[in-house]
Amino acid sequence: MLSKLRIVFTAGVLAALCGCTVGPNYKRPAAVAPPAFKEQPPDDFKEARAEGWKQSQPGDAFFKGKWWELYNDAALNALEEQVSVSNQNVAQAEAQYREAKAQVGIARAALFPTVSAGPSITQSKSSSNLGSGLGVGAGAASAIGGVGGGTRSIFSLPFDVSWEPDLWGSIRRNITAGVANAQSFAAALENARLLYQAELAQDYFGLHGIDAETDLLSRTESSYQEYLTLTRNRFAGGVASDLDVAQAESQLYDVQSQLVDLGVQRAAFEHAIAILIGKAPVEMTIPAAPLVTLPPAVPTGVPSELLERRPDIAAAERRVATANEQIGIAMAAFYPNVTLSASAGLEASSLAKWFTWPSRFWSVGPQLAQTLFDAGRRRSVVAEEQAAYDATAAAYRQTVLTALQQVEDNLAALRILAEEAQKVGETVQSANRALTVSTAQYRAGTVNFLTVITAQATLLNSQRTAVTLLTRRLTASVVLIEALGGGWDVSRLPAKQDLAKRN
Repeated sequence: MLSKLRIVFTAGVLAALCGCTVGPNYKRPAAVAPPAFKEQPPDDFKEARAEGWKQSQPGDAFFKGKWWELYNDAALNALEEQVSVSNQNVAQAEAQYREAKAQVGIARAALFPTVSAGPSITQSKSSSNLGSGLGVGAGAASAIGGVGGGTRSIFSLPFDVSWEPDLWGSIRRNITAGVANAQSFAAALENARLLYQAELAQDYFGLHGIDAETDLLSRTESSYQEYLTLTRNRFAGGVASDLDVAQAESQLYDVQSQLVDLGVQRAAFEHAIAILIGKAPVEMTIPAAPLVTLPPAVPTGVPSELLERRPDIAAAERRVATANEQIGIAMAAFYPNVTLSASAGLEASSLAKWFTWPSRFWSVGPQLAQTLFDAGRRRSVVAEEQAAYDATAAAYRQTVLTALQQVEDNLAALRILAEEAQKVGETVQSANRALTVSTAQYRAGTVNFLTVITAQATLLNSQRTAVTLLTRRLTASVVLIEALGGGWDVSRLPAKQDLAKRN
């Protein structure tokens, strides 16, 4: 028996080893990769001379994945570290990756035989009404149960082995597809981390941009209060009119209402940050801190590096690899399947004889299965998988194009906003000088208060524009870092041998 089993399974192993893999070999689809970006980052920021502003310096934090450290903000660093730990969307993506990884083990198990055992003890009693007068039926009853009405016991210990050799590479392609799918989920996990880390940074700078506006409006409120006091004193002295007082009051009250309204925006940013780090809004309070940092210099590299540095591009490429393997799996259905099965064990009518040599039984034999007619179903499945591959490849190329657009958009935004900020800085200086001159002329009685109000409004608008521009520039730098992949690269994807090994 053992020799026959050995012959059958040796033949199966040889058949599996000699089997071929049908279907197309995978090649990464070609994608647009120009030699350089159209836009280049600004060389420097001349307006960094502005009081209280400092230029962040590039470091190696970007290439270590902790890109937020480029901003030299300890509070931001602490918040960003919590995204990977507590963000529930990241936790969901991590669970999906583990699910995809487990599916590789399921696919890999098909390479090996399935062994099962089903021990049983059966007792049966034949009918007492089956006697010799029943002729052939009585003889049959006697053969089954011994004496009519007697009880019979059967002790059985069978072992079944079944194995389907991977003759056409279907199982191997299924494993490769599972690995590529798991890698796509691993890249999707990294993309989720990057997405929510970038979103947190944008909300963080938006919140402190509101703080900067609040600080500006608070200082403006104090200034307008002084102007109102001056105007009331001049009105009491008969130098100014009540119209001047009313105008000064309206200026002050308008700024105070704007100051109150900023609280709505700040609260929304603070709540959003709390959710991003997995906390309820009631648990999160971020101290006010006006923005004082300019965008850091971001290493952009060349467009072709995006194919290696963007986790969403890596995920899309791995989905293409998965789709390619599905074509091969569909093509393998045109070939016959061979199943090798064997059964052996012990069977006896009494417990004492159960584990004796005469109680043995066995059976072994191969089975060949081939679909002869399916009305074109298999051809349609192959065509379906080829179309799915083409669609996935097109989605990959579109992801690359979108990545190039995002980088170019934010490089352009940084360049243009830097130029605009320089002009706005000059506007602030001129508006400040105009307010100083108009105030002196108003005190001297050579101009009316409307001139002062106009100068005040111009200065406040230009100062608010400067604050808004700084927030936009920091946000654009975050989006640029996100568009460049946040320092990630495909070498951090789990290797095939790590995903395909037994857990």
